[in-house]
Amino acid sequence: MAKVTSFKTVDVRFPTSRGLDGSDAMNQDPDYSAAYLVFETDEPELSGHGLVFTIGRGNDLQCAAIDLLAGYVVGREVSELAKGMGDLARSLVRDSQMRWLGPEKGVTHMAAGAVLNAAWDLVSKSAGKPLWKYLSELSPAEIVDLVDFRYITDVITKEEALSLLTKAAANKTKNEAKLLAEGLPAYTTTPGWLGYTDEKMVRLAKQAVADGFTLIKLKCGVSLEDDKRRLRLAREAIGPDIRLAVDANQVWDVPNAIEWINSLGDINLHWVEEPTNPDDVVGHAAIAKAIAPVRVATGEHAANRIIFKQMIQAKSLSFLQIDATRVAGVNENIAMLLMAAKHGVPVCPHAGGVGLCEMVQHLAMFDFVAIAGENPDRVVEFVDHLHEHFVVPTKIQRARYMAPVEPGAGAEMFKQSVVDFTYPTGKEWIDV
Repeated sequence: MAKVTSFKTVDVRFPTSRGLDGSDAMNQDPDYSAAYLVFETDEPELSGHGLVFTIGRGNDLQCAAIDLLAGYVVGREVSELAKGMGDLARSLVRDSQMRWLGPEKGVTHMAAGAVLNAAWDLVSKSAGKPLWKYLSELSPAEIVDLVDFRYITDVITKEEALSLLTKAAANKTKNEAKLLAEGLPAYTTTPGWLGYTDEKMVRLAKQAVADGFTLIKLKCGVSLEDDKRRLRLAREAIGPDIRLAVDANQVWDVPNAIEWINSLGDINLHWVEEPTNPDDVVGHAAIAKAIAPVRVATGEHAANRIIFKQMIQAKSLSFLQIDATRVAGVNENIAMLLMAAKHGVPVCPHAGGVGLCEMVQHLAMFDFVAIAGENPDRVVEFVDHLHEHFVVPTKIQRARYMAPVEPGAGAEMFKQSVVDFTYPTGKEWIDV
């Protein structure tokens, strides 16, 4: 059986700031980047890939943190990893010295996620299955064993999770067949970057509707008058029946958020995303109460399962947005899926950055097949850029994520893309 022999990290950056792709109120000139991890094995055709998404400076710091944790996996048989992914997750997160830097938040926590996600890529490739299917075929007891329940048992216990999964197991076959036939609904942020001209935003919004998207999201939060104008233009472009959301990317204080959202006028907003600091559970709850019936969506920057737990307890959100690389990988995201399912909160994953669409779709599909099942409010974010650099790119048909059938967890990039965009030595940076 294959054994992990070595690893390497690479600082990969894409110069998206040149076209203002990804621009928002908080991050006005991002270079979408990946702290990229590769596990090599003694079988040349088998390798595992994971990454942490960043937006430029500091990507090298994230690579260094991954270097400190990746050694946990080197020397292990892939079959051994497959039997103990819950134990691996707990050992990474509970490293007695690294934990002091967190605990369970920030650069080191995301590094643990990259290591875990790369290990999951190895395990699912070795089994010849896409990650969503590999996870879905685990027994309820095996899924529960993946989760670190420390700090969240006041919201969900092991016993409650096991009961939930056992009940959901009866629908797995039906759900998988529907997933393969129909995919999962997507929404798009492609038209919405704050640096785009009004003309480009309107053109892309109309194209999104023509492509079948029924929810479009715009960035907001720099100028109230600009937001009013752009949202009015967007509503005119897409018509009254397409849902429209906004994303402030944490730029407001609580009173400012309430006043701003309530000043936008009658444009029938579906949600406001990240209206304030991602750690401010009480602030999100106050905003949610004050801006109703507009709802709050958040989670892409929530540091860990404990923040998500409190958001659910405080009714701070209506839509829970997991991210494939913000927390400690697949395992901690499963904890969020279970908490959300127990409390009836729809999970609408964040995506759009480097590899995030490719990776988070597996979690959303696993949620559909094996945990929460059908939910009319579930949508997965889609942004149409950088997919060409991935070995198994996201497939969107009729504004729906179609389930990948290729083995793995989605993070593997083409070798030439990695070489070309390595910072600062790749040709895409040298030629600037």
